[in-house]
Amino acid sequence: MAIPTSRTKEKAEIHIKSDKCTGCGKCVEVCKDFSLYLENNKVRVSITPAFGCIGCGHCMAICPVGAIEISGRELSKEDLFDLPPEASTANYGQLLALFRRRRSVREFLDKEVEPEIVEKILDAASTSPMGLPPSDVNVLILDSKEKTRKFAVDFCEYLNGMKWFVSKWFLTMMRPFWGKVNDEMFKGFVKPLFDIYIHNIREGINLVNYDAPLALYFYGSPYTDPADPIVAATTAMYAAESLGLGTCMLGGVHPLIQSGKKAERFREEHGIKYASREGIFVVFGYPGMKYRKGIKRTFASTSVMN
Repeated sequence: MAIPTSRTKEKAEIHIKSDKCTGCGKCVEVCKDFSLYLENNKVRVSITPAFGCIGCGHCMAICPVGAIEISGRELSKEDLFDLPPEASTANYGQLLALFRRRRSVREFLDKEVEPEIVEKILDAASTSPMGLPPSDVNVLILDSKEKTRKFAVDFCEYLNGMKWFVSKWFLTMMRPFWGKVNDEMFKGFVKPLFDIYIHNIREGINLVNYDAPLALYFYGSPYTDPADPIVAATTAMYAAESLGLGTCMLGGVHPLIQSGKKAERFREEHGIKYASREGIFVVFGYPGMKYRKGIKRTFASTSVMN
């Protein structure tokens, strides 16, 4: 048995170099699939794992003598690297300063984001934790103002053909089925959003993605843990902030291109591989405004379980 993803349906293979193994048991302790056990002071591969090796690589990463290699599920020994020294990592104060300096930026200088910066953002985002390896997060890259503007125009044309979706008769018909909260959201947010996007793009004003010089759309496959694209997008956002860019997460596009034949055609035309339970755009660029103050935010609630 193996846990399926869009990239693989097979379990990874575990290769043990018994002559190197010292029997320390660290690999057994970190393997939560129960794929490994100790016998006669040597690690062995179990024939009764929970799922079969998912390719997390923990056993390879923790073995002090390089006695374990994993192959399969998009993983191999070549993917191992030495951890950066602990002294080189950001401390809490530095991280908090980065988080507090971040604001949602929608005004950008007329300056492209260099390809090497885009590569750094993606490299950082690829380190994000995932539900199950290999990652099923996909990224659509719009790497110029022209591309973000074209996407926005196409999206608004698509919405114009979907205006029945926020019409009075449709919302009235759907209220008993999707309840009060959805009814309030559609009347108070989704319907006005349609009007704002479509009206402004006709006036030459792009409120879909603000003509940003870079936009990344993070989305999953049908196998993805819904949190994974959002986690990756968040990592990308903070990586970009550390590189001097302004960023803004945009949640208005993703939900509207998931369901129906028109949505499927729109995704195909724009190189989006899957409908996805969760996904989000992040726009990037050199900030056109400089903020002087931050704004304190709070959670809706915090509570400690009894």
